[in-house]
Amino acid sequence: MTHAEWRAAGTALLATPTAVLAQDVPTLSAGDTAWMLTATALVLLMTIPGLALFYAGMVRAKNVLSVMMQCFAIAGLVTVLWVAYGYSVAFSVTGMEKGVLNLNSFVGALDKAFFAGVSRDALVFAVPESVFATFQLTFAIITPALIVGAFAERMKFSALLLFTVGWFTFAYLPIAHMVWSGDGALMWDWGVLDFAGGTVVHINAGVAGLVACYVIGKRKGFPTTAMPPHNLTYTLIGASMLWVGWFGFNAGSAVAADANAGMAMLVTQVATGSAALAWMLAEWVLHKKPSVLGIASGAVAGLVAITPASGTCGPVGALVIGAAAGVLCFLASTRLKRALGYDDSLDVFGVHAVGGIVGAILTGVFADASLGGKGLAEGVTIGGQVWIQFLGVIVTVAITAVVTFVVLKIVGAIVGLRVNEEEETEGLDLVEHNERGYII
Repeated sequence: MTHAEWRAAGTALLATPTAVLAQDVPTLSAGDTAWMLTATALVLLMTIPGLALFYAGMVRAKNVLSVMMQCFAIAGLVTVLWVAYGYSVAFSVTGMEKGVLNLNSFVGALDKAFFAGVSRDALVFAVPESVFATFQLTFAIITPALIVGAFAERMKFSALLLFTVGWFTFAYLPIAHMVWSGDGALMWDWGVLDFAGGTVVHINAGVAGLVACYVIGKRKGFPTTAMPPHNLTYTLIGASMLWVGWFGFNAGSAVAADANAGMAMLVTQVATGSAALAWMLAEWVLHKKPSVLGIASGAVAGLVAITPASGTCGPVGALVIGAAAGVLCFLASTRLKRALGYDDSLDVFGVHAVGGIVGAILTGVFADASLGGKGLAEGVTIGGQVWIQFLGVIVTVAITAVVTFVVLKIVGAIVGLRVNEEEETEGLDLVEHNERGYII
C-alpha cells in the first residue's frame, strides 16, 4: 500500500459506525509507529540541515546565510500553515467519491482545519494520525524549500515568505490532494502512480523554479561573470544528508515497517548509486574531469527519479531509472540551460523537474511484473500506464506553472521580487539579515 492507500483505509475505518465488528477497528502497531517516527525525523533532516547545506555550499560566500535562512524560515512557516489548513486541504476525504468529479476531486475540505479531530487516539490504519500528519508535513516543508535554489542570490526575503504562502496554498496542496488523498481525487482515480512524490514534490518544485527564473530574471553578471560554489564541502555534506534522509522519504511512504518499505529502501539506494555514477561518467567524457559537484548532483537526480517508482519497481528497474536520470539531468543542467539561457542558480529545474519527469514516466514501465516490478492494475498495460503517468505529469506542470507565475506577479506588485543591483553586489547576508556567514 502507498501512504495514500493507508490514509484512505484508515479514514474509512474511523468513519465506520460503532456497531462495526471488533476485527474491523484499526489497532495501533508499535513497530509501524516507531518506523514512522524515525522516517519523519529523517525527512525533516533532509531540509534542515541537509538541503540548507547542499544549497549553501553552491552559492557565493556573501549569500551563504541567506539560503540557509530561507530553508529554515520555510520550515517554520509551512508548519504553521499546515496546522491552520494545509493538512485538511491536502488530505481531507470529505465529499469525495470514486468516479465522481467535484470540487473535492481537486482540493480537500476544511473539516480538519487546525487539526480538528486529530486526537491523541486517532489512527490512520495502524499508526497515530498525528504521526502521519507530521510525516506529510515534512514533505510539505521540503517542496517549497527546493524552489529556493532556482532564484538564490537575488530574491527578497519578504518576497520569499509571501511567495511560499501563495504557492503552498494553490500549487502544493491541490496537487498533493489530487495524487494522494484516495478515491475521488482526480489523479488518484486516473491511476497515476506516485509512491513518494515525483509529481507532488519534484516536478511541482522544479517547474516552479523554472518559471521563477524567467519572471525574476538573471543574477547580475550572469552568464559572463564566474559564480563558482564557495564551499563544496558543505554541498557534499548536504548531499550525503539528503541521501540518508531519503530512506525516510521513500521507505517511510509505505506507512509501515513491512516488505514494501524494505524494497523501497533497496531501490532508493540502487537508483542513487546508479545516477551518481552516470552523471560522473557523462561529465568525465564531456568535460574531461569528474567533479564533486557533479557526483553529488547525480546522486540527488537519482533520488528524485526513483521517488515515484520506489513503491512499485524492482532493483533492475532502479538501475535503469537511476542511469537515465543521471545522464538526462546532467544534460539538462548544462546543455539545455545554456541553450535556453535561463539562470537557474542551483539547477532546480534540471535536477528536480527533469529527474521527476524521467522517474514518473519510467514508473509506468518498471512497475510491470515482467520487469521485476510489483505489477500493474488488472487490465492495464505498460503503454496504458505510461500514458496515465504522462497525463499526471502534464497536469502537474500546467498547474504549477500557472500558479507560480500568478503568485510571483502578485508578490512582485506588493513588495517587489528582487533586491536592487547594489544590494545584490553586496550580498543578501548583509542586505537582508545584517549578518555575515564568515568573519574575515
